[in-house]
Amino acid sequence: MTHAFAPERLTAITEAEFGKFRDFFYRKTGIQFGDSKRYFVDKRLIDRVQQTGHESFRSYFSWMRFQASNEEVQALINCMTVNETYFFREEYQFDCMVDEVLNEIVDNNGETSEIRIWSVPSSSGEEPYSIVLYLLEQWPMIDRVDVEIISSDIDSDMIAKCREGIYNERSVQHLPAATLRRHFTRLDNGHYQLDQGIRDSVRFTQVNLANPAETRQYRGFDLIFCRNLLIYFDDASRREAADVFYGALNPGGFIFLGHSESMSRISSLFKVRKFKKAMAYQKPLK
Repeated sequence: MTHAFAPERLTAITEAEFGKFRDFFYRKTGIQFGDSKRYFVDKRLIDRVQQTGHESFRSYFSWMRFQASNEEVQALINCMTVNETYFFREEYQFDCMVDEVLNEIVDNNGETSEIRIWSVPSSSGEEPYSIVLYLLEQWPMIDRVDVEIISSDIDSDMIAKCREGIYNERSVQHLPAATLRRHFTRLDNGHYQLDQGIRDSVRFTQVNLANPAETRQYRGFDLIFCRNLLIYFDDASRREAADVFYGALNPGGFIFLGHSESMSRISSLFKVRKFKKAMAYQKPLK
């Protein structure tokens, strides 16, 4: 009489396997996982191994790397990237945008020129939609100047969430009550959906900043918001990202980073601009 035994479920990732995955993910995305992220990475990696029906990290890793469609690589990226944000985060930068930066861009470009803004990463949409809401409610010239807003993320699930535009109480807690009433619909489950017109005003795209074939099409921007992304990169990846942003900006264009990030420590390509309410980095006019 023979007994059939089910294969054991993978419950742990070895040090060598973690290192192998970390190197692979870094080459794909530019994101570096330190040892402090070990538990976070292991948990999600084990989940993917189990969900795809593999018995070991080795078989999963080999299958994933050589999968022609790259679907599993994208699934890994989606579950490994963190998307924590809310409307009007670091609001002083939006004040700086409407009070000073955009006016300087108009002076440089001329009032008849279109202003192009790139928000990356999109996260769940609060970042680019905050820009739209601030422009509509706080920038007097919005009725006279055309503005195009493109927002990009590496996570395909987040792009879909952005287009849906549904947010919980935490996401909207810092919005003025009047803004919430004017531009959102409260749903039966207590969440809020952004009006269709606002959602249609942002074009969402998927991009991997570590992939030159994807980033070279991003050109001609006057303003970039890239907040709290570079903290996940190592020095080499930050320099590559700075080069991407430099190439994407028009001469005289600006970039806002997160409050703990400094372009001066990454690249000498940009000029530091200290405005009344915030600091920005400018691509020199000449």
